[in-house]
Amino acid sequence: MTRTAVIAGVGPGLGASIARRFVAEGCRVGLFARSADYLEELATELGEDALAVPTDVTDPEQVAAGFREVRDAFGPVDVLVNNASGGAWSGLRDITPDEFERAWRVSAYGALLCSRAAVDDMLADDGDGGTIIFTGATSSVRGRGGALGFTGAKFAVRGMAESMARELGPDGIHVAHVVIDGQIETPSVREAHPDRDSEEYLDPDAIADTYWHLVTQDRSAWTLEADVRPHVEAF
Repeated sequence: MTRTAVIAGVGPGLGASIARRFVAEGCRVGLFARSADYLEELATELGEDALAVPTDVTDPEQVAAGFREVRDAFGPVDVLVNNASGGAWSGLRDITPDEFERAWRVSAYGALLCSRAAVDDMLADDGDGGTIIFTGATSSVRGRGGALGFTGAKFAVRGMAESMARELGPDGIHVAHVVIDGQIETPSVREAHPDRDSEEYLDPDAIADTYWHLVTQDRSAWTLEADVRPHVEAF
């Protein structure tokens, strides 16, 4: 089965690893992010099964246009990865309302827009359904001091994932929430922590394996309750 996936929030860390794994498994992949230059570079690397679609996931018109572009190129969307994340690394007294709202808009509102754009394709897929995966963080399950915006947004994402799993699971759509319990090494992270040992970081390629497993997981393994495993909550 050839699947069409949209990865919303593609950067040089986990998003790129998911894209590479999905293409290696025969998927056709739409790459969403605001950074057009990086998307084009990655799409060129991945070849004809990848499409760079510069998109601000907080803009409803851009999201709708992005999904139309993916459908025109590859057909209906079977898989959505809500990987976009907004960080507001301040506590209560320092964060501004705009910073808090921006973190929520990128992580939660963006996931809402993308999920709404994808779900009709999945419901129309002759009962085969589809898969929606949310990228979470330790802050999805345990508040982090000094990161009020990020934590609030990630708690919202986890609640959305569980609610959607209960709503969409009976219609054959698998919804999962992946807890990234640690930090992934990216160029910006290396620049900020030049003396840190690379072994302390998580391997994005290994995490991408988990995402692919969720796409191919047999329906008999799904649950609408939180099934907590290392890095993954599958509802």
